[in-house]
Amino acid sequence: MVSAGLATAPDSSAAARLLDLAETCRVAGDYQSGSAAARQAAALAAETGDAAVQATALRSLANQLMRLGELEAAVAASREAIAVLELTGDQASICQALTIQAMPLNDLGMHQEALEVLAQAREIAQRLGDRSLLYWVHNRTGVVHGSMGDRALSSDYLMRALTMAEGMDAEARFCILNNLGDNAVYEVARLRDEGEPDRAEQMLTNALGYVDDALRLAREAGNPFREAICLDNYGMLLALGGDFAVAFRLVEQARVLAAKHRYSSLEWAALQHQARIRAMRGDHADAIKGFLEALELADAAGEKPVVMEIHLELSNAYETVGDTKSALTHYRVFHTLERLARNDVAAVRARMAGQAFELDNARHEVELHRERSAELERQAGEDPLTGLPNRRYAERALDELAKLPLCVALADADHFKGVNDRYGHFVGDEVLRQIAAILRDNVRENDFVARFGGEEFLIALGGAGIEDARARCEALRAQVAMYPWHRIEPDLRVTISIGVAAVADGSELPHSMTTADQRLYTAKRTGRNRVVAD
Repeated sequence: MVSAGLATAPDSSAAARLLDLAETCRVAGDYQSGSAAARQAAALAAETGDAAVQATALRSLANQLMRLGELEAAVAASREAIAVLELTGDQASICQALTIQAMPLNDLGMHQEALEVLAQAREIAQRLGDRSLLYWVHNRTGVVHGSMGDRALSSDYLMRALTMAEGMDAEARFCILNNLGDNAVYEVARLRDEGEPDRAEQMLTNALGYVDDALRLAREAGNPFREAICLDNYGMLLALGGDFAVAFRLVEQARVLAAKHRYSSLEWAALQHQARIRAMRGDHADAIKGFLEALELADAAGEKPVVMEIHLELSNAYETVGDTKSALTHYRVFHTLERLARNDVAAVRARMAGQAFELDNARHEVELHRERSAELERQAGEDPLTGLPNRRYAERALDELAKLPLCVALADADHFKGVNDRYGHFVGDEVLRQIAAILRDNVRENDFVARFGGEEFLIALGGAGIEDARARCEALRAQVAMYPWHRIEPDLRVTISIGVAAVADGSELPHSMTTADQRLYTAKRTGRNRVVAD
């Protein structure tokens, strides 16, 4: 039986246009404008019921809020995207949202949570066998391990991701090349400290090639955020190679670019790295001035992780110049901030747990609303006595069915008023329910049965010519006549009369319905319990 509704989805073209704008801004590095457009797109898509656009807009929003340093908001947006996607069952998009969510979690210091969501993403990517999804999982798993201080494991994951990057888009290739360069800044120093200079030099040479390619890709894309990150990493790698003058100049270019586009976190990082380059070349007094300048800006902005790191570097710098008192002061501040950072992470976890609870409640409400809406829609199109579609639903369904070869039949219970008068309405209702069940259970998959009103039923026979329809309706008439009605009342007998007409095309449907009705009347007038098809 045909059971599909004919409702159309609301127009969400405005949300799609906003999403396109958000992505254009994101690619260009304009995250302020991009996040605003993504937020509007998500809200509008939610109103119009376009789950796919809503989830994509929320992923874009999370990605851009992360670049703006709004980390908790980025996590919330990605979680909301996942909640929407779980209702649609789009596993690939859920995987993408999880890999995005891992990055602000990592930057919040919630490394274990970041690895957990990446493990979920890896499971989906492996189940789908999607190389592109696996690439992002490995790439970002490497970033998280690097943030946790395990640079060797980070390199393993990043190199695995690099082998998957061939044939992927420029953004994906930029990301892995830049991440390899960033990780090498720390890994080269570690290898040198552990007495492995040859491995360190080989890694440095490779990393310089990676960031050179990444810088080219960033400039080709016209993305100043990516360019600033690359310039900074390039400078730090050159400093490790002893080219301090060029290194300082590249990091200064990164700082100017970051300041121009208001990438605050990149600006502080550049100041910090310039001070680090001074320390590497032995200018410790100038290094201290640079660290203090970076500290002032980061402290004013409340960037606690950066502030903590700079205090440790100041402690080392003051110790190098023999100012043990200042070295101890900054070391103590570092440890105090480290302890407070653990408390901050605990507070963030608590807030996010509350947000997750609220999101689960909201998702539950959405599911209940959908279930209620579906039930109301079902009830609006269903006859409550027989469970068949009602006339209102049938008329909509016929418009769709009439696009195919079709015959329509109207069936009516014979002498039904007499049944009600003699046995009562309770028995009359049971007779109608049983006729409905016989008709419903004895039609084909592409046929349609509805209660058309009173004791009258509509039967739409898909793909049937008039002779085939006559034979099939004759079989239905016989099924009703042979039913053991005595089980309801000992002397009860029930039959039906049927009028049948062919529908050549949709435009003839009203005429065909009139013809079927006239033929039903003929069947009644000429003795009942019969089928008339001509």
